Amino acid sequence: MNIDPNIKLDFDDVLLVPHRTQASSRKNVILKRNFQFCHSKRHWSGIPIMAANMDTTGTFNMSDTLSKYSMVTCLHKYYSYRDFLKFEYAPFSSYTWYSLGIKDIDFDNLCRVVEHFGIIPNICIDVANGYTENFVNFCARVRQRFADEPIIMAGNVCTPEMVQELILHGGVDIVKVGIGPGSACTTRLKTGIGYPQLSAIMECAHAAHGLKTQEKRLGLICADGGCRTPADVCKAFAANADFVMLGGMLAGTDECEGEWEEERLVKWDGQKPPEVTKKTVKKYLKFYGMSSKNAQDKHSDGLQNYKSSEGRMIKVLHKGAAKDVVHDILGGIRSCCAYMGAISVKDMAKCAKFIRVNRTHFDQSV
Repeated sequence: MNIDPNIKLDFDDVLLVPHRTQASSRKNVILKRNFQFCHSKRHWSGIPIMAANMDTTGTFNMSDTLSKYSMVTCLHKYYSYRDFLKFEYAPFSSYTWYSLGIKDIDFDNLCRVVEHFGIIPNICIDVANGYTENFVNFCARVRQRFADEPIIMAGNVCTPEMVQELILHGGVDIVKVGIGPGSACTTRLKTGIGYPQLSAIMECAHAAHGLKTQEKRLGLICADGGCRTPADVCKAFAANADFVMLGGMLAGTDECEGEWEEERLVKWDGQKPPEVTKKTVKKYLKFYGMSSKNAQDKHSDGLQNYKSSEGRMIKVLHKGAAKDVVHDILGGIRSCCAYMGAISVKDMAKCAKFIRVNRTHFDQSV
C-alpha cells in the first residue's frame, strides 16, 4: 500500500488570479492555436475545443455547427459503416474525426471507411480504461497501418506514466486525460479509481510536453471530463491542456441525437370560438455515460453479469442551439485571458496563477 501525501486538486478547488495587463480589449484575444504532432505529419489550426464522442454529442449535426468555429467533433463510435456510406463525399475534415473502440471489427470498419472514401481521417481511439497492454498495442497497430498520416488521439488515462507510454509506444499524438470526472460517469463511485482533474491535467501535460522530437514537436493532451461551466474550460487551458473535450456542456443542444422528452404547448389567441395552436417542443435530453447500463443496453448485448454500470442517466434541460453554448464558452475564455494578461489561449498557462479556495462556488448541474 502506498499513499501520496500531496494534495491533488479539482476545478472547484482553485480560482485564477487577475493580473495587470496591456491588452486593450478581450475582443483581440487569439482563440486559435496551431499544432504539429509527434507522429503525424499533419498540421492542425483551430480553436482547441472538442465535442466528446458520446452518442448524444458526437453527431454529424454537431460537427456541422462546431466546424464553423474551427472546433472539433469526434463522431461517436457507434456510427456504422453503412451510416458513412450515406455521404457522397467523405464526412471528415480537420474538424470532424473518426472514433473507434479496440475490437477487431472496429479496426476493420475503419479500414473499410478509409478504402471507400480514399481519405485517412484523424482518429480518436476511445476506451474507458486506457491502462491495458491491449489498448497500447491497438493504438500502435493503427499507427503502423496508417503511418504518419492521421492525427491519433487515444484515452482515457490520468497519470503521467501512461501518457508517456501511449505517446512513445502507442504512436499516439494526443492523449485523452480524465478518469471519472464526467458528469454522467460513476467510475469513482463504483470503483474508487480516479484522479482530481486539474492535477491530472497539470501532471499529464508536463509529461507529454517533455517528450520532444528532433523537430521539437511535443506530445499533447486533451482534458476530457469535469467541465461544467466556461470557467472550468478556462482552468483546463490555464493548467496547460492543449485541447479540452466537452460532453455535458454540449448535451441538450439541438445538434444532439438521442431520446428527447417533449411537451406540447397550447396557445389560445383569446378569440371565440378559440383558435388553438399546438406545438411540440423539446424539454429534456436523456444523457448518459458510455459505460452506463443505458449505453450497454443500446449498443451491445446489455450489461453483462461480470460488469457493473459505471455511468448514470441524467435529464439535461433543452439548451437551444449549440452556437449559443459555444459563444458563452468562447466569451468566458476571452474574458479570462483579459483578466490574466494573456493575449491568446496559447499563453494562458504561462500567465496563470492559481489559488486554492474552499469550494466557494455553489454546485451547478450540467
